[in-house]
Amino acid sequence: GCSSNSVLHLLAISNEAGCPLSLNTFNEFSEKVPNLCHLAPAGKTHMHDLDKAGGLQAVYHELNKMGLIDTSLLTVNGKTVGENIEFAFNKDPDTIRPVETPYSKTGGIAVLFGNIAPDGCVVKRSAVDESMMKHTGPARVFNSEEEAIETIYAGGIHDGDVVVIRYEGPKGGPGMREMLNPTSALAGMKLDKTVALITDGRFSGASRGASIGHVAPEAAAGGTIGLLEEGDLITIDIPNYAIHAHVDDETFEERRKSQKPFESAFKSGWLSRYQRMVQGADKGAVLK
Repeated sequence: GCSSNSVLHLLAISNEAGCPLSLNTFNEFSEKVPNLCHLAPAGKTHMHDLDKAGGLQAVYHELNKMGLIDTSLLTVNGKTVGENIEFAFNKDPDTIRPVETPYSKTGGIAVLFGNIAPDGCVVKRSAVDESMMKHTGPARVFNSEEEAIETIYAGGIHDGDVVVIRYEGPKGGPGMREMLNPTSALAGMKLDKTVALITDGRFSGASRGASIGHVAPEAAAGGTIGLLEEGDLITIDIPNYAIHAHVDDETFEERRKSQKPFESAFKSGWLSRYQRMVQGADKGAVLK
């Protein structure tokens, strides 16, 4: 169903290639490309099952039925994509769903926009339980991964909560640490279907549940996520690509007046230089 990290990588690659890529492009493709595979941890099948079912060529073969593959492109073996998938077929429709009966008609990734993330945030939609596709709950705000983990393990997070972990973005982290521990802890405590997690950090490919990352602008760059307070109601609406805190602009501006500016623990050296040069997650966290 795609790792959310693929968004960061593709944005960074497009920057290096001089071919600007918009986050909206991911939503445009998600609307027309179905989700055919449901691999662990979101699903019950694994990579070796995909290989036995015909591998990626069988996936391309299915998608080509909808005209979604450019079969004219030359590949590294000297043949076109069309020639490579001509004799491919789907050996296991439980592992690779036919395009007629996909896991979902929309793609595995969704980019949400709203007052928390004016420049976007990313969720692996294919790993979100149907009951969490739309969710409203109170914010539980933490300024680091460690703070959040301590509260989760102490039993301080409850059904309906929206865990917010900030200052973990490209500049704040620094470097966008993976929030694998909080997501694993929530899943281990059976809260991944009732609790959402929002962060300006990122997740590993093993994330599941309503784990929403890459919030931009990040807290360390003055983003709205840094203005959220404990108990603020937050609405997540994945089908409509929206995320919203029930806080008016005037309140946010008042909070900003009393907000302390981000102060890095790194005053010199490479990490200090990295923090000064790095761009937001919506730019692929590239260096300017």
